[in-house]
Amino acid sequence: QPHVVESGGGLVQPGGSLRLSCAVSGLNLDYYGIGWFRQAPGKEREGVSCINSSDGDIRYADSAKDRFTISRDSAKNTVHLQMNSLKPEDTAVYYCAARFRKCVMDPYDYDYRGQGTQVTVSS
Repeated sequence: QPHVVESGGGLVQPGGSLRLSCAVSGLNLDYYGIGWFRQAPGKEREGVSCINSSDGDIRYADSAKDRFTISRDSAKNTVHLQMNSLKPEDTAVYYCAARFRKCVMDPYDYDYRGQGTQVTVSS
């Protein structure tokens, strides 16, 4: 049974940084795209970033460009999301998910999802 587990969330001041991790077991990431998504209270879940191991394709939402960086640690079957220059509007539960073959920015079009990790940006 595949498992997707997020970690690294927490409370950070505006302008600070966090590094989220998505640990995947039971799946070969060579054949899966990994996406990061977030959902703020009262808002729809939205795509943040995704990465395809097969062709190295990386995508970012406009809100994440120039501040967030997605990367893959092949040895640990883990995908990281480095978030810098955090803003209060980045406050949300962050989820990662795995999709067979290629990632997409649609958060509902994935095969396996984690339970999420809370990110709170506040002074």
